[in-house]
Order: sequence, then structure tokens, then C-alpha cells
Amino acid sequence: MTPRLFVITPLMLVIGTAAGWLAHLTPVPLPYLLGSLMMTGVIATSLPNALPNGYSFPQRVRTVFIAIIGLTIGARVTSELTSDLDEMVYSLIAVSLFVLLAHMVNYQIFRRLGKMDRITAFFAAAPGGLIESVTLGETAGADTKHIVMQQFLRIIFVIALVPIAMSLWTGHPVGSAGEMDTATEDSLPATGIVLLLSTSLVGMLIAGILRLPAWELTGPLIAAAALNFVGVGAPTVPSWLLNISQIVIGVSLGVRFSGFSRRIIVQGLWLSAASVSIMLVIGGILAFLVLPLTDQPFSVLLIAFSPGGVTEMGLIALSLHANPAFVTLHHIYRITLTVLLLGFGAKHLPVSDMQ
Repeated sequence: MTPRLFVITPLMLVIGTAAGWLAHLTPVPLPYLLGSLMMTGVIATSLPNALPNGYSFPQRVRTVFIAIIGLTIGARVTSELTSDLDEMVYSLIAVSLFVLLAHMVNYQIFRRLGKMDRITAFFAAAPGGLIESVTLGETAGADTKHIVMQQFLRIIFVIALVPIAMSLWTGHPVGSAGEMDTATEDSLPATGIVLLLSTSLVGMLIAGILRLPAWELTGPLIAAAALNFVGVGAPTVPSWLLNISQIVIGVSLGVRFSGFSRRIIVQGLWLSAASVSIMLVIGGILAFLVLPLTDQPFSVLLIAFSPGGVTEMGLIALSLHANPAFVTLHHIYRITLTVLLLGFGAKHLPVSDMQ
């Protein structure tokens, strides 16, 4: 590893931390996540030589903090969630309908407005499964740059628009900007560190063996929930550690814009804006239709139907106190269903029909 590569990640984290702190002084929702994301994204796109060719944020570092978010969500899982399982049938059916409608609409946007070939448009249109859409699309002969751009922007647009929309809906800042704590304590004793690390490691190990989707998040989530149900109690994640997790996630997303041409970025921005806007409308309509069939408020259902990443949507739900376990379960289901749809398309859709 060259000296430049060795220092670039700590430097980006310092910049992201400063940007998150500055954003925290404003009414911006989720300031540590959005502030770090926007600043590092601007650096990656405006200063192409600032990041080395081929640079990517270390996945192992990101995995650690995704596990922290998973633990925080799992600590919110109680018997109340299991008592609502019968009502979830309706919302999960709505998520299934969302995946199909969103994929169909996105395909038309990317095919007709974006002028993408059929293979690229099919995999770029997926409302989830970033890694799977890129991997399967590459195997099928798609233009992976366009797929990567649309999948990144889908997540970024959603995590930027949903908290802002919720702030406008409620009439006041939400999340961290509204001084709403996402954890209950600020201290982390030695015993707490041991429990936190051991729960995360065991959870990730089991989830990896079982090949669960988003295993870095779902493993610690399930492990923390299990500790709650057996009466031990899940480890408490302090607010400052969750804020650091937001910064790491934000920086890891922002630096992904490095290496893309300005033309692809500009085209991707307006296509993604159209795609995400329509998906949020579809999600909002489905949330409204499901509302009479569940005890969940509209805000929780809207977040559950918003097509962001599992980790990022879990963070939003935590910040808004919007039943993060319920939200995360729906996003895991959405991504699983999307990946199955992509796999079906990759195997059964003739290449000649997709070009």
C-alpha cells in the first residue's frame, strides 16, 4: 500500500467528521450522515485527482460500523414486534407490489429517457441489491458504470429526501438535527465493550454461514434481539458511537463517486431524481393504502417502503424513532425479493430480447 493510500481514508474521515459537525449546527436532518456524504462526494467529483485511481473505502472498516447500527436496531426488538407479525402480512404484500411496480417504472425511465440498452436498464432499474445488480449485470453484458451510478444515487437520493420530507411533514427538524438522541447513554464501560464486540462477531459469523442478506447488519441485529428475548439485555450503543457510524457510512458512500466521468454523473443525477421521485410516490400510495390495516403510523410505513439501503434506512428509522426493527425487516424482505427477481431475469430473459 502506497503512503498516499495509507493516509487517504483517515483524511476522508477527518473531513467527513468536520462536515458532519458543521451540518449538526444547522437544521439538516441526519447531519453526520448527510454532511459527511455531501462533502466527500463533492471532493470525489470536483477534485478528480484528490483520490487515487481505483481507491475504495476499506470494506472491513465499514463492516464494523454497520454491525454497530445492526446492534442498535436489534436492541429495539421486543415482544411487541412479534405480536404485530399478523399485521405485517399486508405491509409485506405491499412491499412485493412495490418491488414489481418500481422495477417496471425504472426500466421504462432508463430505457426511454436514459437511452440505455435493455440489459443495462433492467439491472439499473432494481429497487435494491446494489452488489447483486452490478454482479449479475456484468455477467449479462450490461454497462456496469451506469448500473453502479444509478444504484449509488438511488440510495443517496432516498436518504437525503426522506428525512427532509419528514421534516417538512412534521413542521420541525427530525433526527439528530432535532436533538433527538438515537441511543440512551454516552458512556461505554469495559464490560459493555466486550458484550458489544462479542455480540457483533457472533451475529456476523452466524449470518455469514447462513448467507443472510445484508449479513453485516442482520447478524448483529438478530443477536441483539436474541439477548433481549432471553432476558440478558442487548448491549447499549452510546450516541457518540452511532454518530461515528453515520460518518463512516456517509464517507464510504461519498467517495464512491471517484472515477466517474462528469457526463455519467450529470446524466445519472437527473435520471435518478426522476426514478427516486416516482418510487417514493409509489411507496407513499402503498403506505396510505396499508395504513388502515396496521397499527403503524404513516411515517413508519413510508420509511419501510422507501428504496434506500438497509443500513441507511435503519439509521433513518433510528433517528426518527420510527420502529427501526419493523422498518429493517421490510427492507431486508424488499432486497431479498429484488435479488430473486434479478436472478430470475439473468437466467430466463433471453439476451436477444434485452438488447
